Amino acid sequence: MSQGLVTAAYIVSALCFILSLAGLSKQETAKQGNILGITGMAIALIATILNPETTGVQWIILAMVIGGAIGIRLALKVEMTQMPELVAILHSFVGLAAVLVGFNSFIDLHPQATTSVVVSAGSDLQATLEAATAAFNEAAKAAQHAQLTGAMLNIHLVEIFLGVFIGAVTFTGSIVAFGKLRGMISSKPLMLPHRHKLNLLAVVVSFLLMLYFVNAGGNTFAMLLMTLIALAFGWHLVASIGGADMPVVVSMLNSYSGWAAAAAGFMLSNDLLIITGALVGSSGAILSYIMCKAMNRSFISVIAGGFGTDGAVSTGDEEMGEYRETSAEEVAELLKNSSSVIITPGYGMAVAQAQYPVAEITQKLRSLGVKVRFGIHPVAGRLPGHMNVLLAEAKVPYDIVLEMDEINDDFEDTDTVLVIGANDTVNPAAAEDPTSPIAGMPVLEVWKAHNVVAFKRSMNTGYAGVQNPLFFKDNTQMLFGDAKDSVTAILNAL
Repeated sequence: MSQGLVTAAYIVSALCFILSLAGLSKQETAKQGNILGITGMAIALIATILNPETTGVQWIILAMVIGGAIGIRLALKVEMTQMPELVAILHSFVGLAAVLVGFNSFIDLHPQATTSVVVSAGSDLQATLEAATAAFNEAAKAAQHAQLTGAMLNIHLVEIFLGVFIGAVTFTGSIVAFGKLRGMISSKPLMLPHRHKLNLLAVVVSFLLMLYFVNAGGNTFAMLLMTLIALAFGWHLVASIGGADMPVVVSMLNSYSGWAAAAAGFMLSNDLLIITGALVGSSGAILSYIMCKAMNRSFISVIAGGFGTDGAVSTGDEEMGEYRETSAEEVAELLKNSSSVIITPGYGMAVAQAQYPVAEITQKLRSLGVKVRFGIHPVAGRLPGHMNVLLAEAKVPYDIVLEMDEINDDFEDTDTVLVIGANDTVNPAAAEDPTSPIAGMPVLEVWKAHNVVAFKRSMNTGYAGVQNPLFFKDNTQMLFGDAKDSVTAILNAL
């Protein structure tokens, strides 16, 4: 494939990625968006392999086969509820790749050129030609790097340094996010003394090391020291953020991984990698900002490791009164006597895989003339769009799945609300208790409905570790048990 065709293929790939993002912005076009993204990546991979400047194709194909096999295995095995931690660990791979590319580019700046070939009397012609070819390639590479002088060399050194720094932060930060989401690491924020000063110190020292690294024309000690600092910085940055903010952190790490990929593109002089990385980085940053607004969190606070917050969490042991239990049969009767119903799903629905009987209940109630809609909080679940994907999978019509801002004003006129596996996103303490750790966070105001039925396994707190006064209100009834079993029992009673 000629260089012109490779460039054209890269342009087509970039357009596919842009159209993919546009498609993913709406549920109705999300499938087409995924297909466009897959198509763009396939074109990019094929063009890269067939690029005349690409060497070691057999090793690249071998790595793709091994990586693809692992990816397919994980994709088939992972549950939808495990998707957030899968995304987090995939971000760590991108960060590690940027680190490796950076070190390779740094080593490549100092090739040991062999400009002469010593041929022993016993060597054959083929060995001589191979040695001569290798020596010529090394000499050509040395000549190419000799052209990197002055400003161009400094720019390339900055690219390498920043690429490794961003990649290392993304790598360890993503591992911590994975551990928190998986339950391997406590969801509580790490509260080291002077933690914000430590973060600032890491950034300042890294900046000074970059100046030294550039002025020295590339220094191994500065490179290694910065890498160690960045690895520790990434770990501490995410460890200092509480579990309630993990959805924002995953989105933020998505942005970091994009910028790491863009930095790798600069180091490799690959325009498509730069474009792709910039698309991922900017879209991840925008999504993080939107989610911070939805949670009433400071964007700077989250990306700076909880800066400006005290990290306080509730013990979840507060006494709030007594709760009322109900049964599936009573809930079914309540639904049949309702004219309007709103269902607010959460992570518990995803864990129980209850979306399918929920969809059947929706269909049954609508056939009885009951107005049924869904209220989706922006961070319901542990990944943006988590609930939307589950409901679409169960064939729930798109037009009755509404965002929080679209449905919050309707709760006062609603007969019955079903809270299925949600906790923090429907907690009235966010709106009514200024001392609550989630105070100010916009939530679904379900408590304003005439009747509320909360589906839970137990009275344990949600992921944020905050007790929910909703469960103790006079208009709330608790239906305990596995969400899927409870919903199925209600469906049978209907």
